[in-house]
Amino acid sequence: MPTRGRVAACVNVSRMHDLVLVLHSWVRWAAIITGILATVTAVAGPSDSRNNRWGLFFTIALDLQFLLGLLLLLTSTAFSNMGDTMRDATARFYAVEHPTIMIVAIALAHVGRVLARRAASPASARTKLIVFFGLSTLVLLVGAPWPGTRDHRPLFRF
Repeated sequence: MPTRGRVAACVNVSRMHDLVLVLHSWVRWAAIITGILATVTAVAGPSDSRNNRWGLFFTIALDLQFLLGLLLLLTSTAFSNMGDTMRDATARFYAVEHPTIMIVAIALAHVGRVLARRAASPASARTKLIVFFGLSTLVLLVGAPWPGTRDHRPLFRF
């Protein structure tokens, strides 16, 4: 009888993992689009870019994406045998490389917002937003799994 309960729990975790993976795939687009808009708004916006609304949406999208990614990691089997995970390039990418790259993107966006708020002048705030949001968006694009990569991730999951 205990075995049946474990099987049901595994099925539920698998379903949750699949649902979170779909959400993570779609929120990726929100993060990329808001990152581009935050950077463009900082470049083309008024000299007082400290109140960059798209920057706020960008950091919110990144934070939501981080939470979904953390759920994916917690419901994956990547950590059950770390030796095998590290030997498999695809598993290593999703267990180690992708999360590390994305944490850097998240940190850049948050640091940029904080530095812009604390900047001495509006021009300095604008420059900080352009640099940090631009770098964060670039890192986000580089670290995302795209079609044609090792495991052929689709652009949109359903």
